[in-house]
Amino acid sequence: MGRSRRTLPEELLLLALDPTTGTTAQPQSLDLGLAGAQLVELALAGRIAPDGDRIAVVAPRPTGDPTLDCALELLRRRGAPVRAVNWIGGPRLGLRQTYLSHLERCGMVHAVEGQMCGVLPTTRYQATDTAISREIKARLDSAIRTGVPPDPRTAALAALAHAVGFGKHLYPGNEGRSSRSRLRDLIRHDPMGGLVAHAVMDVQNGAAAQPRRSPAPAGRQAPGPGARPAPEPARGVPAQPRHGSMARAAVH
Repeated sequence: MGRSRRTLPEELLLLALDPTTGTTAQPQSLDLGLAGAQLVELALAGRIAPDGDRIAVVAPRPTGDPTLDCALELLRRRGAPVRAVNWIGGPRLGLRQTYLSHLERCGMVHAVEGQMCGVLPTTRYQATDTAISREIKARLDSAIRTGVPPDPRTAALAALAHAVGFGKHLYPGNEGRSSRSRLRDLIRHDPMGGLVAHAVMDVQNGAAAQPRRSPAPAGRQAPGPGARPAPEPARGVPAQPRHGSMARAAVH
């Protein structure tokens, strides 16, 4: 994968950053969205593919992006397809800070040091060139305005933006209501983006417990309501590279 193009996690994070305050919209759900965006990016690169509600590795060769490759390797080590909702719902070990640090090294954001309550050191990140964020949002605006099916990358970005709750951030107020509705509708234009977006929303709604069961075979009684389902295997979580800037607390 060439590095001339921004990845979906990077674009989602740039959409989240407020150009004035340096805070991020929907910080809690954003972490889930970034994990989901990694899956979509790996799918666009041909490394993974949906298998029902699960994610299967189809080409384990590296992409050239260290953070994506770490996630890909952990998916490969699972040996069997993993439920998207379980992967996204796993604890995120500094994923947002990893991408903020990367964007800082690339010169797309710069860190602004400060203090919370005059005591705790904080770090906010502001875009160095707001034209990049405007270009990303313009793609969503175009898809919403024209009604023309967007390319898979833009469709997936729209699905993730809706899933993490960016609608009111991108299209605020009553005047943005129709745009928020059309943003939600774009979820249907990319199967992988739709799968991941629904998994993100399921995690937020606490619906990540167990997959649906098939009907019990003839002669075998299905477990009763009080029966405890068999536990799933331990979830793999992509460990993230540590950077010096990760020691700073980011204010959201």
